[in-house]
Parts: sequence; structure tokens; C-alpha cells
Amino acid sequence: MIRAHVRVDGKVVGEVQRGMVIFLGVMKGDTATEAQNLALRISRFRFFADETGRMNLSASQVGGGALVVSQFTLAADGRKGRRPSFDAAAPPSEAEPLYELFAETLAGEGLPVGRGVFGAHMEVDCVGDGPVTFILEEIAT
Repeated sequence: MIRAHVRVDGKVVGEVQRGMVIFLGVMKGDTATEAQNLALRISRFRFFADETGRMNLSASQVGGGALVVSQFTLAADGRKGRRPSFDAAAPPSEAEPLYELFAETLAGEGLPVGRGVFGAHMEVDCVGDGPVTFILEEIAT
């Protein structure tokens, strides 16, 4: 399990006591359908341990929630030079509505959802239960 909170200007603005932290990067060309599909997939993703220690339970099955933090730096491309390029990141005017839709879709699945503040300088503190990190993408079909 993870517990985490995010602060803006020293004030806690979002948290999760038990569940998952989701750093969400929105890329150019991402759609509302992809945001919703990814949220639905994550809400049902079985990566919490069952009684035998196998990753076999979803967040809702363990009474968990989510802390969703916008993270444009996930779009970084460091293949050239010594400074990352963020050209693949969606502009804020496109990314913010998809970030909000993603979080709302998770909440619609019955998960308690805490949020960061889109575009703000955020401090994220989290305590993880083991080194469990996944990179998930929703690809248009």
C-alpha cells in the first residue's frame, strides 16, 4: 500500500491514505476516450497483494484510493543534447481537461481520489510498500 500527500505553498491539497499515486502525463494527441479508458483500466488493475502475496487485487478490493498528480515531465525526451525536450507534452489548455476527466472517471468507479493542482509547483510525499512502479499507456486503436 502507499500513502501520500501533495502540498502547494505548504498546504496539503490532496492525499491518499491507502492506495496508489498516479503521475499522469498528457501527450499531444491524447483524447478524452484514451483518458477515460486508462482511468477505467487503472481502477481495475490488479497490483495489490492478496492473502498469498500475489498481485491479484485492485484498489477497490483493498479499500484503496488514488492521488492523481499532473506530471508533464513524463513527456521528456532526453535522446539529444543535455537538456530534456518536452515537445511531446500536450499544452496546458489541452492537458488540464484530460487530467480532470481522468480523475473524475476514477472517482466514478468508486475510488476516493485526491488531486494535485494542475500547473502548480507541487511537493509530493509518498511512502510505498515495496518498489512497485508501473508505466501504463492507453493507445488509440
